[in-house]
Formats: sequence, C-alpha cells, structure tokens
Amino acid sequence: MTVPLHIGMSLAPTWLSGDAWRRNDSRIEEQYFLSFYQSIAAKAEAAHLDFLFLPDTLFLDTQAVQSGGGFAGLDPTLVLAALGQSTSHIGLLTTASTTFGNPYLLARQLQTMNWLTQGRIGWNIVTALGGQHNFGLDMMPSSDERYRRAKEFTDVVQALWGSFPSDALIRDRALGRFADAELIHGIHHHGEFYQVEGPLNTPSYPAQIPLIQAGASHTGRQFAASIAHAVFAASPDMSVARELRDDLRRRASALGRDPSNIRVLPGLSLYLAATREEAKDLHMATHKRLDINRRIGFIEECTGMALTQWPMDKPITEEDLPANRGKVRSKTHADLVVRLIKRERLTLGALLTRPEVIGSAHWQIIGTVDDAFNSIRGWHAHGAIDGFICTPGGSWDCVDLALAQLMPKLADAGLLRSHYQHSTFMGHLTESVV
Repeated sequence: MTVPLHIGMSLAPTWLSGDAWRRNDSRIEEQYFLSFYQSIAAKAEAAHLDFLFLPDTLFLDTQAVQSGGGFAGLDPTLVLAALGQSTSHIGLLTTASTTFGNPYLLARQLQTMNWLTQGRIGWNIVTALGGQHNFGLDMMPSSDERYRRAKEFTDVVQALWGSFPSDALIRDRALGRFADAELIHGIHHHGEFYQVEGPLNTPSYPAQIPLIQAGASHTGRQFAASIAHAVFAASPDMSVARELRDDLRRRASALGRDPSNIRVLPGLSLYLAATREEAKDLHMATHKRLDINRRIGFIEECTGMALTQWPMDKPITEEDLPANRGKVRSKTHADLVVRLIKRERLTLGALLTRPEVIGSAHWQIIGTVDDAFNSIRGWHAHGAIDGFICTPGGSWDCVDLALAQLMPKLADAGLLRSHYQHSTFMGHLTESVV
C-alpha cells in the first residue's frame, strides 16, 4: 500500500518572478488573461494533481512593481470560478482574509462556488500581513488579535454552512415542498468581532469545503491544529518540515482530532533544467538583479540587527542577535531567519543567497527532474511531508518539466495518483491509496 502525496499547483506566476518575466518566451503580456491560467490548469489536471492554488494580497508594493509583479494580481476567487468551467476534477483553492473580510459574504461566496464546481472549492485562510490602509485601519492588528478574529470568523462561516444543510432541500413537486424549514436554523452569533444571526441564504453543497491554513507561528499552529485539513507553510529544509508536521499532529491529537486529518504541504520552489548546471544558470539569471538593500532590510526586520555597515564576509552568530528584535510583519519568516543564523553561522553574503531571504523560505530544488524526484521521495520517506504546493521558477520550460515529466515520474513510483478516483476536493485530500 502506497500513501500518495497531495500536490497542488500554484497559479501565482513564480516562473515570471525576478528577471524571468524579461525573457522573450515569458508571455508576460498574457499574465492577466484567463487563457494564461487555463493553460496551466489543463496541464495540472492532466497530471492528476489535487488542486490549483491562487494566493492573494490586498495591497500593492509600488516600489517592487517597478521591476516585477509587486503583488499585482487578479482576484483569486473570480479566477478560480472561471477555471471551474474549463476543468472537471481538480480542486480549486482560493485565498480569503479573515482580517478584512465579512464572514457572511464569504460563506455565501464559497458555497456558491462549491455548487458551481460540484464540490471542488477550498478555502486558504489567511490573516493578512498588510493592506490595513485599504480597509480604514491605521495599523495592523497584533498577531494575537488577528488569530482571535480568524478563529471567530471561521467559526461563523462554518456555522453558517451548517445553518442551511443540503439535506433541507426536499424539492417534492407532488407535495409542493421545496425545503424542510425545520432543518434550517439561525446561528445567533454574538462574539468579540462579529454579530451574525443567520441562517445563510445559500444551501450547502453536499461535499465539504476543505480548510487550508497558512502560517507556522505558535498561534498559527494552534489555530491550524483546531480546524485545518492541510497546512501550507514555509519549510526550507527537511528538519523544519518534520518538526512542523510532528507538532501539528500532536496538537491536533490533544484537541481530539485524528492527527492524520491534518496534512503538511510546504511550498516547493523548483528550478528545473536538463542538467544541474543549466538549472543553476536559470536560478542565477532569475535573481541577478535582486536589490541587496531590500534583502538586508528584510534580515534587519527579522533579527532586529543593524547591518548596513556589516562586512559581507563576516559571520552573523547567535551572540550577535539582540534580545528583543521588535515588531515583525511575519513571525513565521522571522523565526526561520533567526533559526538559520543560530544553526549555520553564515556570513552576511552567504545569508543573502538563502531561500529564507531571497524567496518565501520555501523548500527549494535546483537541478534536474531526477534530482527533484529523489528529493521529494526522500522527504516523503522521512515523514516530513504529506505533499507540497508546486511553485516552478525561472521559465515556462520549468513549468512544463514539473507538470509533464516530474509528476508522471512520481505517479510511476506510486507517489501520485495516475487517475482521479474522486471528483471533489475533499475526496482528493482524503484519498489514502493510489
């Protein structure tokens, strides 16, 4: 018996990040067209992946957008609703913030999409790391407040989904009864942040909507352990992923959940080519114009250190870290940078090249399809992952190598389904044998 990997494909065009969009074959002019997303969706579904995933932010980095995407993107829920009409089996994971959204509207929106796609919608729950000025706030709420709000928001959404169950739909033509009103009920929620009476005016589709949570701080882990079916978190090496997976399962078990019902799916940054040298060249070409000052500023924010005068060849050690690093935008990413400094004693120059600094701290493979296959198989064998979210980098060729060569190789090894057994997102996630 083989336990399959659960694999998602990110629709955020990571293969156009850095300088990759400047390539002649980047198709950058098509980035905001539906056909751009449809071409990826078709290839991902042909590879029998679990889901498509589109992350989101609610602000624009006007400095970064001069040389790249700068978080400029389309609304993920609308994109995925459109893709639901050109796909038939693959799951569709949208992103929605609990800090800036409204639980009644989102509950209705997601159930609408679940009906229109016949059970293929998932919700990536984020608290947001910025954008407060677009929603009438002077400052971002603290991490603790954001997670309290997220917990209440999610509770309200789930209560609303239960307030008009699909079982209430009778549709008895002879008796003239459309629904059993006794099965429909208000939720009468009066909490710290929300006052919602209910019931929802959209019935729930029979297939459950999977909840995915992004974040690996202590508070984020506890929240994920209580509600998430899967966790998308930065895991730059196997030990980080293994620790996260073990910890989440312990927390879930302590809360009375079956620990196998929470799945760890780190992001996997892939730079693939025919040879390792070509893959390294692709990675270097993509990142050759990264702003060193921005990277140094990121390390300063994560550590609380002042590094503008720090020599590039001088190591940064645990002893150099201040006792109080101050407020950070993302505690998860800051903790990973601090952990790296404590563990490896890297020079500033070396630190600036690590995925914790130049990327999103994701697991990264730079090499051939065989290199990627062997690394994935190793992480899986060591119990570090339940799957991953594929984020190819550098070029469209890398996308094609990932979907047309790497995924079939995983399927041949029994690590990925060779055909769909289910037609719903939750069906894919709960599938145990291929």
